[in-house]
Amino acid sequence: MKGARSNIVDAIGTTPIVHLNKVAAHVKSDIFVKLEFLNPGGSMKDRVALNIIHDAERRGLLQPGGTIVEATSGNTGAGLALIAAVRGYKCIFVMPDKMSHEKIATLRAFGAKVVICPTAVEPEDPRSYYEVTKRIVAETPGAFHANQYHNPANPEAHYVSTAPEIWNQTGGELDVFCAGMGTGGTISGCGRYFKERKPNFQVIGVDPIGSLYYDYVKTGRLTKPFAYSVEGIGEDFLPSTMNLKIIDEIVRVDDKECFLMTRALVREEGIFCGGSSGAAVAGAIRYAEKLGDVHKNILVLLPDSAQKYLSKIFDDKWMSENGFLEEPDPLGTVSDLLRSKPRRPIVTVPKGDAIRDTISKLKEHGISQVPVIAEGRLEGLVSELDLLNYLLAHPGRTDAPIDDLIEADYATVTPQTKVKLLRNIFNEAKLVCVLDRDDLLGVITKIDLIEYLATRT
Repeated sequence: MKGARSNIVDAIGTTPIVHLNKVAAHVKSDIFVKLEFLNPGGSMKDRVALNIIHDAERRGLLQPGGTIVEATSGNTGAGLALIAAVRGYKCIFVMPDKMSHEKIATLRAFGAKVVICPTAVEPEDPRSYYEVTKRIVAETPGAFHANQYHNPANPEAHYVSTAPEIWNQTGGELDVFCAGMGTGGTISGCGRYFKERKPNFQVIGVDPIGSLYYDYVKTGRLTKPFAYSVEGIGEDFLPSTMNLKIIDEIVRVDDKECFLMTRALVREEGIFCGGSSGAAVAGAIRYAEKLGDVHKNILVLLPDSAQKYLSKIFDDKWMSENGFLEEPDPLGTVSDLLRSKPRRPIVTVPKGDAIRDTISKLKEHGISQVPVIAEGRLEGLVSELDLLNYLLAHPGRTDAPIDDLIEADYATVTPQTKVKLLRNIFNEAKLVCVLDRDDLLGVITKIDLIEYLATRT
């Protein structure tokens, strides 16, 4: 029949772009969104799955009747499962336990086997979904590891499919591309394509609090990641598919603003999108606010649909129980904690400071670690243990600069971060630094948290 696709795989792509009219009405720039959740598998990952499978078949890595194995937050799995159903492959997917029931049920609906792993473990832990995936690949005859975190076919999918499609749809009348930072495929592939066609094109990454991308881009140091609720973006390690050099600016968002923006997009714009979409739009709006009266055409990619989050983001009970609605959290926010502390200047040392001067400052203020500032930005942390170990190895070298002793054993939060999250953060980090964009607003230690909680009724 004329106009019909030969199968569902041929329906991947050609998703529409629409203008945001209400949630971004206050900014000068025009913000457009590409509705990637209208792909047949429900997300932009259909493009990635198709390119990964094409590449594997071409290279002989995936044989007829083979098994596709992948660690996924759900969307890549759905894309792979959809194509596997058409081409006769089996699938095993490994997922972290924070993912929605809808995502798990979707994969099982395609006939895939789903293995659930704990979220709150290190990537190297044998229980992590990365390590479990490796084990399953090794144990399964005829297995092909899609490996979206390290497979060049991931960003290539967006370079050859998503970005050219956007460019043709808009006639190249774009100035800024904004996307959430996950595996890096979307932002790296699209960013490369756009910058090749317009050298002054701006690529903006959006990262959730708890992920390590923001601090790494700002300081070059891998700080301590911690758990967050928004799905599909952010990482606790650096995938090789992420090209951070392509990113011009990074914007950080928290769970609450991601989820509230997601609900606003559905209720005010009629755009039935998921949580990572809300994150990307929240980041794009913040970037547009920073531009002020400068007008830019900004395009935001919306990865998946609201259908997969009905039991979470769109469930008032779940939102309320997790402190994401407007009701006050009984433990308050980091901003409340900072206000409860005695008012005194934040103790920091400059990068390049002599070891003797840093020791004097620690002694003067009775502290055991101190943030290091370089050009107005947080550079890292120096602790008394680092100083002690250095002087044991280099007696008398107190004139040396502290630069080689700067470490990243800290986590960063914003004033809006919920206090109840700090417990898990302190299980991993020595110190919590409070940032508002790049400005250091305060430092929180374990005793600060203890004293704050002791005063709560």
